[in-house]
Amino acid sequence: MNDVVEACAADEPRSGSLSWSRTVDRELVHRASVAEVLLTDVCRRGPGHFLAAASWARSHPTFPRGRDDRHSPWMVAETMRQLGIYIPLRYYAVPPTARFLITDLAFTLDPVAEPRVRYGASEITCQAWVQDVRTSRESGLVSGLRMRVRYLAGEAVFASGAGGARFLGAEPYAALRAGTRTVVRPPGRLARPEPALLGLESAADVVLALGGAGPVVDPADHRHPFLFDHGTDHVSGMALLEAARQAVALESGGRHTRPTYCHMKALRFTEHSPPARVECLLHGRTGVFRFRQGDTHTAVGVLRYS
Repeated sequence: MNDVVEACAADEPRSGSLSWSRTVDRELVHRASVAEVLLTDVCRRGPGHFLAAASWARSHPTFPRGRDDRHSPWMVAETMRQLGIYIPLRYYAVPPTARFLITDLAFTLDPVAEPRVRYGASEITCQAWVQDVRTSRESGLVSGLRMRVRYLAGEAVFASGAGGARFLGAEPYAALRAGTRTVVRPPGRLARPEPALLGLESAADVVLALGGAGPVVDPADHRHPFLFDHGTDHVSGMALLEAARQAVALESGGRHTRPTYCHMKALRFTEHSPPARVECLLHGRTGVFRFRQGDTHTAVGVLRYS
């Protein structure tokens, strides 16, 4: 493995109990609000092997209690996203000025084994393995990696996931995005699906509008506390996942609202404007989706339901 990687965090503990007492620094998971930070502790157990603690609040602002006693499946994806930022920053010498780009993300959730929300928050343990670490020839810094994660509630494994990410410096990222319009459009005037049909309780959580050729990504709230915690120059991966989930719910007439399997691959950036169209096909309990802007597909994926 690259010397830079081996040298990082050599003084970190390789064992010991995890803590759920306080969150990690919000800057290390790219969140503006402390309320959206899920990780509370991360330690290295060996080369490329990490143990982490996450706290899944019962009263999460985006996924409030009252629907049932389960957490949103997006808590699995968001925990993996935060691990995919924290670990490279803390242990692989990725500069804090780097731009993080998710290339793909997948997870499987066992609805029988997953934790039920009782009081306070669920204490989740994550086992993470970093693989395929790549470095830049120009800078010698880590430029990408892949990660596998297992999720445990107590001793029971209830989910697993994997994903990849690239890290770009400020100048390469600026060159990549040169000439791109990054203005966020205000919500349009198109009709929206009823929140209940999408498995939602609030109209502010709806991210779709009903276009003539099918649903389009048109968030009702561009300052949504979970999906748009901070400004971005493109539509975030978590917002795309939720748009895909809502499109499947819409296509299924409200039958499929809570996926237990997800896989999404980003082909290119999905811009804020013009609104991306969500193309969705159902095959039994499987929804296949694609995001299209003009003649270009920007992301593709699959959602499955138990």
